[in-house]
Amino acid sequence: MSNPDNPDFSALLIAWHKRHGRHDLPWQGTQDPYRVWLSEIMLQQTQVAAVIPYYQRFLERFPSLAELANAPVEDVMGLWSGLGYYARARNLHRCAQIVMAEHAGRFPDNPDVIQRLPGIGRSTANAIAVFCFGAQAAILDGNVKRVLCRSHGIEGFPGMPAVEKRLWALAESLLPQRGSSTYIQAQMDLGATICTRSRPGCAQCPLAGVCVARSDKRIAELPAARPRKALPQREVDVLLLHDGKRILLERRPPTGIWGGLLSLPELPEPHDAQLHAAQACGCAVDRLAPLAPLRHTFTHFQLTLRPWSGEARLLPHAAENSTLCWVDFDALAAAALPTPIRKIVDDFLRCLRCGSSDATAQVP
Repeated sequence: MSNPDNPDFSALLIAWHKRHGRHDLPWQGTQDPYRVWLSEIMLQQTQVAAVIPYYQRFLERFPSLAELANAPVEDVMGLWSGLGYYARARNLHRCAQIVMAEHAGRFPDNPDVIQRLPGIGRSTANAIAVFCFGAQAAILDGNVKRVLCRSHGIEGFPGMPAVEKRLWALAESLLPQRGSSTYIQAQMDLGATICTRSRPGCAQCPLAGVCVARSDKRIAELPAARPRKALPQREVDVLLLHDGKRILLERRPPTGIWGGLLSLPELPEPHDAQLHAAQACGCAVDRLAPLAPLRHTFTHFQLTLRPWSGEARLLPHAAENSTLCWVDFDALAAAALPTPIRKIVDDFLRCLRCGSSDATAQVP
């Protein structure tokens, strides 16, 4: 194993970054903690290419932390729609409100204080402190874990507490005395562009000469994969009701799956779809028929959505349900819909506008 105290490790990465690192990402070149924090939250579990357009739209709509804090959470969720891991958006909004209320609108500069804010863990707090306030602190995101596991031959799944503890100790021991901001960025860039999960570019890696995984021919084995287990299966029937111009949507509870987003009303089990539409949604439904099911995989379970479409007529004395709302077809693109729900709605509208019977007919 390489010597964890080898000063060449950080020097190699810093020298590589000057020539080959990423220098033109939208959130680089700034020490504004609002912009750095926003990018760090969006980049959790999400690729840079997917984040960039969301990041730019967020800053157009909320150019400052104060404007984000004062915005309705529904607007925040709408802009986040499609990016996934929606708790990030709820925490983002709540964090902005806390910074405004408890820190006079100024992001704290102490990593320990930053870490106490909603949705910010140790690695993200350290990254904000390093990039914005010149702190000397290590980070340990997915890219850095992969670089350290391979370069130092760390066994075990990085998400296991014992392995993660060892990685934190290693990451802190490798921090250079100066230039930590460039070094931290170099680690992230190397993991994102060279030391990738599959097909890494070892021939271009500045650590090739000191990499344990390369010398031991274990690049494909390190880091160890998450222990595999069968994902639980869930099935849910949902109503896709329309009146020719609008679709009926339901606001999800603020916590839990798709918390705070709009979705299609769920049908209870066992159910009578037409009866439920009348009782819970205040609609009479014509031409009710099942559409093609859609399977969506989450981190901890797999969900099969079985949509039922129908033409809805409002009942004359229907009780109002504050969680339900009618959304015009033309406004659906801006609605805060989870990705699988958006796919169901978009496919349905495409068939409806083409005059296809698939929009209302029963599928085989």
